[in-house]
Amino acid sequence: MKNDNMKEDIFVALRERAKGEPKKIILPEGDDIRIIEAAKKIIKEKIARLIILDKGNVTETFREELNNGYLDTVNITDKALVNKYASLYFDLRKPKGLDFAVAERIIRENSVYMAALMVKENVADGFVAGASFSTTDVARAAIHCVGRQSGISTVCGAFIMVVPDSPYGEGGLFVFADCAVVPNPDAAQLADIAIETADFTRDILGIVPRVAMLSYSSKGSSTSDRINTIVEATKIAKDRFPQMLIDGELQVDAAIVPEVAKRKSPESRVAGSANVLIFPNLEAANCSYKLVQRLAKARAVGPFFLGLAKSASDLSRGCGVEDIVDAVAITVVRAQQ
Repeated sequence: MKNDNMKEDIFVALRERAKGEPKKIILPEGDDIRIIEAAKKIIKEKIARLIILDKGNVTETFREELNNGYLDTVNITDKALVNKYASLYFDLRKPKGLDFAVAERIIRENSVYMAALMVKENVADGFVAGASFSTTDVARAAIHCVGRQSGISTVCGAFIMVVPDSPYGEGGLFVFADCAVVPNPDAAQLADIAIETADFTRDILGIVPRVAMLSYSSKGSSTSDRINTIVEATKIAKDRFPQMLIDGELQVDAAIVPEVAKRKSPESRVAGSANVLIFPNLEAANCSYKLVQRLAKARAVGPFFLGLAKSASDLSRGCGVEDIVDAVAITVVRAQQ
């Protein structure tokens, strides 16, 4: 996957993998026209079996598709359904002090929680949301309702970034994390984020991950408590997985530009060729992915939540139809595993 067409072909390949064993995916934003247009394409190409949540209007739009086994619809205003999932959510969050009236209001007003609970209850294999909901809403619903994968303590969000006409990364393809969940990760959390993102890159994209732990310093060029945290996180990840290609702390240019890497970190096996970029905090990650998306005209697909018990993905509220289709395809591929 190192040719110039890899970055375009990767999404085609992922859609084909999804078609091989289409899983059931919930789209809880059936009142968004982009979701409707994406759903038509997903159903036509048989990428996933969809469940669309809305207020009862979408059934007429998909009358023909409802007969082919690739679509179900759920009316989120159904009182019995609201009560069922409010009770489930109340049971989950009661130890945290949530009362039933608040649980009922959350389920009634925020369909992403119903979607996440349906995934937890094995009604579906995953969900994709975020065209209308904020990342905070989607992440909270996923963590509270779907829950963490066994043995995982940190949930994070990774973006697939495809930069046109770029020689860096994997022919212009990168994975950025954590762009969605942990505001100020400590060393252990940063190590978790690096490991989970490397696994995603290898298992889903089929690429050997070369992980750079980013900073404003390269190999001791500056000192601070935050830099020490990044160095410690790199050591933790290496100790847990000695075979992992990871290095830090590295500035962005040292991480991805070979000529700069030769000057700043000549002994590194990662510097100058990193394709997985782990940011020191959520603020840096969020700003960076949006700058690359807008200024470099890159595709930004995700974020995909890593570390959950089941597959769940967020969308940028600025997403397009193709972004939704690709997010669903990748959610299916993750569910297949």
